[in-house]
Amino acid sequence: MAQYDPEDENQINIELSEEVAEGTYVNLAMIAHSNSEFVVDFIRVMPGLPKAKVKSRIVLTPEHAKRLLDALKDNIQKYEASFGNIISSGDDLQFPMNFGGTMGEA
Repeated sequence: MAQYDPEDENQINIELSEEVAEGTYVNLAMIAHSNSEFVVDFIRVMPGLPKAKVKSRIVLTPEHAKRLLDALKDNIQKYEASFGNIISSGDDLQFPMNFGGTMGEA
């Protein structure tokens, strides 16, 4: 007979399909926000092509956007501690598209 473990209530069973597990390569993220949500478009830009495709759009509450920021900071610190500093290319890419609201890029 299995014993009751109160920590089991805090666990989430997460499914990862084979298709999603393969991942999608992107090299640009564009971010917009309103008072109630952040929208992050992940885009693949190919050299020499004037058109780029949004490969995935994620919509987050402001609280979850901040949690994602904190998680990325933590993981980048751990990565750099193991593998050395990540060097930014310094490219100041400018894109004339604004899909509503304040925009940033990553």
